[in-house]
Amino acid sequence: MRIGVDAGGTFTDFVVASEDGRLRIFKLRSAPENPARVILEGLRRAGGSAAEVIHGSTVATNALLERKGARTAFVTTAGFEDIIEIGRQNRAELYNLTPPPRRLLVPRELRFGVNERTYYDGTVARRPVTRDLERLRRKLARADVEAVAICLLHAYQNPSNEKRVAESLGSKVYICASHEICPEFREYERASTTVLNAYVGPRVTAYVEQLADCGAPLAILQSNGGFMTAPEACRHPVRTILSGPAGGVVGALFLARQSGFERVLGFDMGGTSTDVSLAVGAPRQTTEGYVDTFPLRVPMLDIHTVGAGGGSIARVDEGGLLRVGPESAGADPGPACYGVGDLPTVTDAHVVLGRIAPEQFLGGEMRIDPARSARAIEALAGQLGLSLTAAAEGILRVANANMQRAIRVVSVERGYDPRDFALVAFGGCGGLHACELAEGLGIQTVIVPRYAEALSALGMLVADRVRDYAAAVLGRSDYEDRFAELERRARQDLPGAQLERFADLRYAGQSYELTVAWDSRNPAKPFHEAHRREYGYATPERTVEIVTLRLRATVPTPKPKLAPLPRSLEDPHAVRRVRTAGRWLRTRVYKRESAPRRRTRGPALVLDYGATTLVPPAWNFRVDEIGNLILETD
Repeated sequence: MRIGVDAGGTFTDFVVASEDGRLRIFKLRSAPENPARVILEGLRRAGGSAAEVIHGSTVATNALLERKGARTAFVTTAGFEDIIEIGRQNRAELYNLTPPPRRLLVPRELRFGVNERTYYDGTVARRPVTRDLERLRRKLARADVEAVAICLLHAYQNPSNEKRVAESLGSKVYICASHEICPEFREYERASTTVLNAYVGPRVTAYVEQLADCGAPLAILQSNGGFMTAPEACRHPVRTILSGPAGGVVGALFLARQSGFERVLGFDMGGTSTDVSLAVGAPRQTTEGYVDTFPLRVPMLDIHTVGAGGGSIARVDEGGLLRVGPESAGADPGPACYGVGDLPTVTDAHVVLGRIAPEQFLGGEMRIDPARSARAIEALAGQLGLSLTAAAEGILRVANANMQRAIRVVSVERGYDPRDFALVAFGGCGGLHACELAEGLGIQTVIVPRYAEALSALGMLVADRVRDYAAAVLGRSDYEDRFAELERRARQDLPGAQLERFADLRYAGQSYELTVAWDSRNPAKPFHEAHRREYGYATPERTVEIVTLRLRATVPTPKPKLAPLPRSLEDPHAVRRVRTAGRWLRTRVYKRESAPRRRTRGPALVLDYGATTLVPPAWNFRVDEIGNLILETD
């Protein structure tokens, strides 16, 4: 038995794959203050002996966003102690002359310089002396730090000085060095990534050790869509920052392929946020990301996140305009309909419009309170001078606008036309918004996959074991030798792994790179093609620089075998009044098992264990053999 676990902001999802290939899903309310408790409870509920547990963790992300990481020191080359504060000259708010200061993870008094120097070509000009390293160790002991991030100048070319500093500090605190975390040029990004790793490292390690009580081998999903072992996650926790959303991307592409779709836009709308992604046969990757204003330079799936989920709170701002999110009601108190909170949310708007019924939530396991939703939105409607229905529709329109902008970020702004893709909608609320979003973007096909309410957890079971390696080569030409060294390390770490070569290239004079598949005969050819798609032009006559070599090692895992969706013997559908397309319409309500297998006209609601799909009147829908819900517009 293998178990996939996705710890979300509102619910923790479990997908259990039995030896006979059957899949079973269930959800438990998340406990942000102690996520391990909920996971251990779910594993006990799953029963049986697990051969492997693959987990999408939010511990690193939450520790960073809530500033609850370790007390961290930063050690660097003397004179560069302020690099993590100076950063770049980029301005997030171009016309704001007095932007608020950034909340740094390492205060000035915890930054320490070492008298050493390595030149840009790897030549060691000065080695740190024992006396200075002893003095540094005493300073760190007096500072009572829990973690140390070491990032020396040009350590990506020659890590010998960095290794010496790390070895001198002992093992009483969590120590990480940049040549292991991010062996790439650009001092600020490398330093930031190393600091992030150190800051969340002790918290992730303690969490993983707590989960060891489950008694099964534990793996953690990485931001790149592959999983790594628990010990690897403790050494490289920064690679788990987008762990949960990455599982959704992998799961969405896996199920879309079962229905014959390779070009998909992933739309994962959960309780707290919405994650969008793009895949053309394989998920789009990037090595440049930001987490709460901090640069993060590790391989990851290109996922864009906005604060728009089922629990997003609606409010009236100072100018009298309706806003939705990014604040969320989360798991506690949750939307007003959960029976505890009183703030109006996106989920409450759907309840008011008849799209979520009290008896359908989590298959009837969790009752909701429609009257409480109505009271919460009535209070907001009074502020806006609107009727209850108009206020609920307004909440959904604002939320849809936020999510449409997010989809354009990963498609139009990356050089792709969203009309050429199918929209794969999942998460608890994805199916309720999918068709309305698709209409605004010109998308004609929507897929709400089977197990949509727990697709990120299913993605954990679909993911392969993956490790990424990098080598900086700017100014060098020994590409084959560097690739050979990376491949030697990969075969040692993952025997039998499939190896893929990539490289970061740029035009001479550019300050950014594109990652493309490596072509040993003509490395520039795939770069020109990628540059034309991304930026609308290419200049083959210009000199191309090779900046970083990358290697991906993959060990494939057996994929779950999906049994055909069984047909329900129950009454095929009921009828309910639902507000859609600006009208109250008599709407057929199906469970997925009883939904029609042939094209049928909306309006309709299709119910799953933890999700609902709204089919507007202008859309056709059917359930295919694999159990995916296919929606198409004329």
